[in-house]
Amino acid sequence: MKRSEPIGSFALVLHSHLPWLAHHGSWPVGEEWLYQSWASSYLPVMDVFGRLAAAGRRDLVTLGVTPVLAAQLDDPHCLREFGTWLGFWEQRADQLAQSPDWDLATLGQHEARLARERVTDFEQNWQAGGSAVLRPLVDSGAVELLSGPAAHPFQPLLDDATARFSLTVGRDDTLLRIGTKPGGIWAPECGYRPGLEDLYQSEGVTHFMVDGPTLLHVDRSTADAWQVHDSDVVAFGRDLEVTYRVWSPRRGYPGGAWYRDFHTFHHDSGIRHARVTSPSTSSEHKAVYEPGAAGRAVADDARDFVEVVRNRLLSHRDQREGKPGLVVAGYDTELFGHWWHEGPQWLELILRMLPQAGVKVTTLKRAIADGAVAGHAQPTNSSWGSGKNWSVWAGEPVRDMVRDNDALTRRWQKLVSAAGQSRGISRDPVLDQIGRDALLALSSDWAFMVTKDSAADYARDRHQGHHQAFTRLAGAYEAALDGDTHARHIALELARLQRSTDGPFGHLDGRRLGVGQESPWSPESGFS
Repeated sequence: MKRSEPIGSFALVLHSHLPWLAHHGSWPVGEEWLYQSWASSYLPVMDVFGRLAAAGRRDLVTLGVTPVLAAQLDDPHCLREFGTWLGFWEQRADQLAQSPDWDLATLGQHEARLARERVTDFEQNWQAGGSAVLRPLVDSGAVELLSGPAAHPFQPLLDDATARFSLTVGRDDTLLRIGTKPGGIWAPECGYRPGLEDLYQSEGVTHFMVDGPTLLHVDRSTADAWQVHDSDVVAFGRDLEVTYRVWSPRRGYPGGAWYRDFHTFHHDSGIRHARVTSPSTSSEHKAVYEPGAAGRAVADDARDFVEVVRNRLLSHRDQREGKPGLVVAGYDTELFGHWWHEGPQWLELILRMLPQAGVKVTTLKRAIADGAVAGHAQPTNSSWGSGKNWSVWAGEPVRDMVRDNDALTRRWQKLVSAAGQSRGISRDPVLDQIGRDALLALSSDWAFMVTKDSAADYARDRHQGHHQAFTRLAGAYEAALDGDTHARHIALELARLQRSTDGPFGHLDGRRLGVGQESPWSPESGFS
């Protein structure tokens, strides 16, 4: 039964991000990671939003798309290779459909139909890149877009000059691709340190996300939004009680028995052919996936989630003497489809069902306009990582990486300063590429993957490779600054070669870095 008066508001916030993978390996991470996420998450999730927008829905979702991911979704190389990848997926599904095992053959037919649907979607809607898909959703008001720093660094570990440069490059990139510069950002890893809000305000940022404990630890509820310290910048916190109903290793929906198992593959076709069955069932004993049964489980879990949100909002209203509250649930977009195969179906169901349950579906921007800001909060160092502190990105397993990054930023700033004194105001393609190499080296993903032991060798290779590229080009540039014309030629050629594989952010102007303050992190200062 539809209720005319909303009991409160629900904001779904999705964070779409992958590091720069183009030209950096294929299997099992590399470009394969990008194309799996594209096929399994970005295509169906955008399709869900497109259908709901076509039905007249507005303020559906707050969607973060990191500039480094947006660059890959628009990149000609990635678009071409993804089209090829989709074709191979269809072939592998057709192969499974020929299996003498009836259950596997039935699943193969289902997978082949799915692959052909995605191929058609890609060919009809994505040939001009991801920005051509996203921009109409933003323009219609169905989606609030969040931008962010260019290559997703862990900002609390950066000095203000480097953090500002990364943020400026990222938000300018979003403006060029989408035609608007969003006021909101997704702060990478929900990382925060006092003072970032002043940087955000000076750059025109109006709101950002933190994790729920960041607010709760300073006695501020996630049912409201809060101006940070003395700034006008607003922070929203994830409601973990609701968010973890979906994504929790112990009780989250994707672990349901009927859902497709992410980790089990059919040996010959490479298709994920099994269902979870149970957490204790070994891969070789898992039952074959049944799409129909999974669909019924999705409907049950969507109803459960709507009830969870509704009860949470009723609790807020009771505790606030009748004042409606806000529930913010935040997830990686890649959860929906890539990690949890049935996730896009679930998203569409809850977005249709929540209004029928008396819940107003909204965006962060709309929530601010509707009066969600309740006052000021004084948050301290935090993130959404393990322990809600900085340990994932600055702990003992990655202290050497932090030191590498700190040394890189110091050398980078000195080089830009020397370039300004030596070469005047002319834009320089070598200095621009040095900036790209530096930003890619500073990605938070490399430390995360090492700490979590998730493709750690690949992450260390990427960290070292980008640092080596930076060092190589910086050395050539420093020699050229001394007036060596041969060194200048070498630097230009090196910049050209490195941009051919690591060339996002074509608008990046290396002169804009400037010289900043000392890094806020040191081995002695630790983290909290």
